[in-house]
Amino acid sequence: MHKKLLVLGGSLSLALLAGCGGPKTDAQGFVIDPDFEKTLQGKLLDAKPGDVVTIPAGKYALSRSLSLTANGVTVKGAGMDKTILSFAKATSGAEGMLVTGDDFTIQDLAFEDTKGDALKINGTKNAVMRRVRASWSGGSKASNGAYGLYPVQVTNVLIEDSVVKGASDAGIYVGQSNNIIVRNNRAEGNVAGIEIENSSHADVYGNTATDNAGGILVFNMPNLPVPGSKTRVYKNTVFANNHANFGAKGSAVSSVPPGSGVIVNSNDDVEIFDNDLKDNKTANVIISSYFSTGFDTKNGIAAAYDPYPENIFVTGNRFSGGGDDPGGRFTEMKALAGGRLPDVLWDGFVNPKLKSPGICVRNGAAKLMNVDGPGKFAKARIDTSVDCAPATRLPEIALPAAMTKDSGKP
Repeated sequence: MHKKLLVLGGSLSLALLAGCGGPKTDAQGFVIDPDFEKTLQGKLLDAKPGDVVTIPAGKYALSRSLSLTANGVTVKGAGMDKTILSFAKATSGAEGMLVTGDDFTIQDLAFEDTKGDALKINGTKNAVMRRVRASWSGGSKASNGAYGLYPVQVTNVLIEDSVVKGASDAGIYVGQSNNIIVRNNRAEGNVAGIEIENSSHADVYGNTATDNAGGILVFNMPNLPVPGSKTRVYKNTVFANNHANFGAKGSAVSSVPPGSGVIVNSNDDVEIFDNDLKDNKTANVIISSYFSTGFDTKNGIAAAYDPYPENIFVTGNRFSGGGDDPGGRFTEMKALAGGRLPDVLWDGFVNPKLKSPGICVRNGAAKLMNVDGPGKFAKARIDTSVDCAPATRLPEIALPAAMTKDSGKP
């Protein structure tokens, strides 16, 4: 495979723009440069396997979405706070960038103020997002794009050392994918900080999630081509996720109670361990079924869909604070629990075909409250029967070595 370095900006961009009077800079310091934008999209459209498209430091205002279809391409900036692609003035397209090529790496740049998703990678294999920032400069608003970093239907995913702020759905969202590592990222001010949805074999670790409505979500939604299971959430710091939920009405994420640390919904074989979970005002951990979400059911759900969470293991976490200011239906339960909801809540729905749902909490003094969803919360109670553990633990996720090799910061 050949390696070709395609540099944009600097002397090359000035040469290309010589006949156009050069780029202009607006009052916010962004480069307004149609020829630079045209050249960048051209390099992406013409890219071949092994090409490296390098974007130098600068604040670039783009007018339309970028796209890449070639396999084996790397896109590199000079740093997530140095190479900034702004779509605040975009007049065409929704995503900041749409990628449909395999063996793709993007690193060391930022996407700002996209109308839709910041970076979407769709239907590929071997996708790496490293030191990428996706953010919306106006703060957390419903008009922001839904997703920040958004791989969907991807085999082998690595998202690391990245930052996402202000997404109106999920900051980091991995959907319908397999073999996933999400590590050492920061998600702040989103509706959901990090979400693993209908995806299998995921390791989520070393991340910081704060000031979202919900910190880390592991969901299974109905009527999608594939279910998900086998996710490990560990060594994360998930604190003060108490932001108001500003998700679009009727969306799945709009059901997330503000003040939620980690939520598992309708997903199986999930381990939550060795995390620092604190000051999430509704609960540090919530385990729920489809029946508690309020999702739209007018079209029914597929017969193959399993709406129940099963084999969920909570162990070895460090809990502090939280549960002291729950909203909605949880408010009355706080008094029942002595003024503070316990660290783990479970809606209590159980598959009638199973002897046990395998909801296991073995976490020191931490308690689980079964809120009695089936009984409309009439018999919410501390459940002492959940001191159990799985027969075997989930294995560590391994990705191809080429994906995890980092050439280092610029």
